[in-house]
Amino acid sequence: MWIHMTSVFVDDQEKALRFYTDVLEFVKKHDVPMGGADRWLTVVSPEAPDGTELLLEPDGHPAVKPYTTALVEDGIPAAAFAVDDVRAEFERLRELGVHFTQEPLTMGPVTTAVRDDTCGNLIQIVHSE
Repeated sequence: MWIHMTSVFVDDQEKALRFYTDVLEFVKKHDVPMGGADRWLTVVSPEAPDGTELLLEPDGHPAVKPYTTALVEDGIPAAAFAVDDVRAEFERLRELGVHFTQEPLTMGPVTTAVRDDTCGNLIQIVHSE
């Protein structure tokens, strides 16, 4: 058993797609119309195009806004992405204008930073030694 797909709720799929591809450098995998403005929209890591997909899921369900708002207000990331070097990725993203709510922090063998994905979520980047 392995993780095939996970999702983050987004307030605007097109804006999310631009952020996750143009800024975070993921690659669009699936873009299937679902009726109305909603799409089955997934991205993947360019290093693992057949790996775990991230679904950029519309936040239209009534339970989503209170849930995502509470997570952001409490500083809890909706997802974590592994990187080779948190500090280097932090600098790269900050130069692109990405807002971080937590600068790189080393806790034993793990270094993390938390950023705003501009679509309603906090996303953590992490590296383990």
